[in-house]
Amino acid sequence: MVATPERTFGAGRSFATAMRSQRDTRLDVLRGLALITIFINHVPGQIFENLTTKNFGFSDAAEAFVLISGIAVGLAYGSRFQPGAWLETAKKATKRAFTLYLAHMITTFMTLAMFIVGAWVFHRPGLLCEINILAILTNLKAGIPSLLLLGHQIGYNNILPMYGSLMLMVPIILLLDARSPLLALAVSGSVWLLAGIYQIAPHNLLIEGYWFLNPLSWQFLFTIGIVGMMYVRRGGTLPSHPLLMTLATGYVLLSFVWVVGQLWSFGNALAALGLPPVLTGFDKTFLSLPRLLHVLALTYLVLNIPVMSRILRRSEDNALVVLGRHSLNIFVAGTILAMAGQVLLYINNRDQVVGPIFVVLGVVVQFAYAYHLERKRKLGRDGPPRLAHGPMQPIPVRADGMRGMEHKR
Repeated sequence: MVATPERTFGAGRSFATAMRSQRDTRLDVLRGLALITIFINHVPGQIFENLTTKNFGFSDAAEAFVLISGIAVGLAYGSRFQPGAWLETAKKATKRAFTLYLAHMITTFMTLAMFIVGAWVFHRPGLLCEINILAILTNLKAGIPSLLLLGHQIGYNNILPMYGSLMLMVPIILLLDARSPLLALAVSGSVWLLAGIYQIAPHNLLIEGYWFLNPLSWQFLFTIGIVGMMYVRRGGTLPSHPLLMTLATGYVLLSFVWVVGQLWSFGNALAALGLPPVLTGFDKTFLSLPRLLHVLALTYLVLNIPVMSRILRRSEDNALVVLGRHSLNIFVAGTILAMAGQVLLYINNRDQVVGPIFVVLGVVVQFAYAYHLERKRKLGRDGPPRLAHGPMQPIPVRADGMRGMEHKR
């Protein structure tokens, strides 16, 4: 039994309902916006960075990207998942994780190359002291294996290792969800809480510390996206209640005032409660509760305010839709461009004209690349016209000369 569209996972048609007929473009639009925001944030020191979401709330584009990815996984894998087909799902998820690993290696070594060449060509050795590069160059024997084993991640190249780790968890998440959505959320939430309390995370191999984005913490947000989407696919509805709307709105406004007003000193009052930092802090590595609640509150408002749903639903050829549809390729391209931008800004002493110009050009390049990928996708899907092999077959016609057979793809 399908739930009433107006009340299912957002205003208007539900994600699930839309997906039965065609690709729901709202996910692609949100993913496209997240990709642009991540790119801008990864070129620090230019004015556009001050306009991104991280300046107006506790969470930023990374949280949105992971939640959207969880929803997308629920659509891509959940529709075909059966407990008996667990192995096939595991193989597909592992293959995707390996693709993400290769993409991470590309961005990592491209980043290294650009910073090393920039330091050499422009005589700026200080570049080698940026974004955790020096630890590799001073100990190549341990540095290269650490990179390959994900035991050392250079700055601004942290999302893909975390995302790949999350993909390896997909079969377990789906299996738990098949038994009980509440069980999946309870197990995931417990892992998040324990990881935050006891600081459990993959350790670095080359320097002290943990991964910048701990997959054991971020899997909770990812799981919420998967379980929520699976719930909707089964005909469930996202509750739309005035009290929930008030709480979500109030929390988003509180977050806005807190961040814009630089009220971080109030965090000391939260810490004085004696609760674990994962519940009262604003740490990104362990995805502290205030950050988690902020992205969930924003998502709830977006899904329950009809005008937001209408704004996000764009045509298939909309620029943001095309960008979001090719998210991995665009993310890789955006990361490489952002690292080039960091080198450029460093050698230009963070010039306030060069930075914004580069960011605008970088965004344009990403859109152009996305349309190039889209053309290739359509060519691959439709294929060039081909002459049929074998004897020609007569085509039945009606008496009025019109073809009587319906064209079928």
